Amino acid sequence: MFPLTRHRRNRKASWIRDLVAETTLLASDLIWPVFVLEGQKLEVSVKTLPGISRYSIDVLLKKVEQAQKLGIKAMALFPVVDSSLKNLDAKESYNPENLICRTIKAVKREFPDIGVICDVALDPYTSHGHDGLLNQDTGLVENDTTVDILIRQSLVQVEAGCDIIAPSDMMDGRIIGIREALESNKFTNVNILAYSAKYSSSFYGPFRDAVGSAQNLGNSDKKNYQMDFRNQIEALQEIQSDIDEGADMVMIKPGMPYLDIVSMAKNNFNVPIFIYQVSGEYAMLKFAAQNGCFNFDQVLIESLTAMKRAGASAILTYGALEAATILGQI
Repeated sequence: MFPLTRHRRNRKASWIRDLVAETTLLASDLIWPVFVLEGQKLEVSVKTLPGISRYSIDVLLKKVEQAQKLGIKAMALFPVVDSSLKNLDAKESYNPENLICRTIKAVKREFPDIGVICDVALDPYTSHGHDGLLNQDTGLVENDTTVDILIRQSLVQVEAGCDIIAPSDMMDGRIIGIREALESNKFTNVNILAYSAKYSSSFYGPFRDAVGSAQNLGNSDKKNYQMDFRNQIEALQEIQSDIDEGADMVMIKPGMPYLDIVSMAKNNFNVPIFIYQVSGEYAMLKFAAQNGCFNFDQVLIESLTAMKRAGASAILTYGALEAATILGQI
């Protein structure tokens, strides 16, 4: 008696595996996060992120050209702000001539067809490393006064040419505040990518090193505004609120440890779901590969494909250029 169904028939060769594959990962699914710093001809490596560097604007432009040739359609900019410009009120965040605004202008001038996504949060600009203004009595981040600053930050980024505003601060009501400000100032076609389910995670460590907020943050944490990693339903509530307030797409962050949240979001909402393979996730793959645990290229593609399979429309990953190169060779 032989089995009538042999599932292995559809796995017998690469050509048929490709024909029946349920999930496809493309270079156009990837968003490239980039760290920008002041200066010229600078490419400064990040010790805790192997292979990743901070770029001055002139060097970044050469990298953008490379990214476009590989099929990358969008990039996300993160500034490395000089400590002399950091203070309690984060005033530099809405300076129309700040580092990020000048970077936007340079990128859009040279590469008008690449999508530019800008982080909206105050942690690169505050002397304490938090995403908002601190109440000096309670030590907690103030919600409404922070939102006022985030709105001003969003407007200078959009005026510089940013295509997608991406608030990652986790303040309540910041999406509707930003959306109303964009509409009032006739920026009706600017997208909002809401970091709706941003968890208070230990996987962000290398990012904070890269932008220089780790030393300012010290031993404090962001648990009073970022989500508790023990919660699921809360993520759906956050996502629903941001959609209701005018978000065009939503972000779930971190990535791999939160694929259940991605799947739930995909099954519950009809908006694009983005996911962030954060610095700690990427660093783990790099360090493990360096120690002979596995082949980096293979696990990078596997991990990103898992995110697509879970329901992500697009993926922010520090391995965007590497993954696009690999995909171009397949």
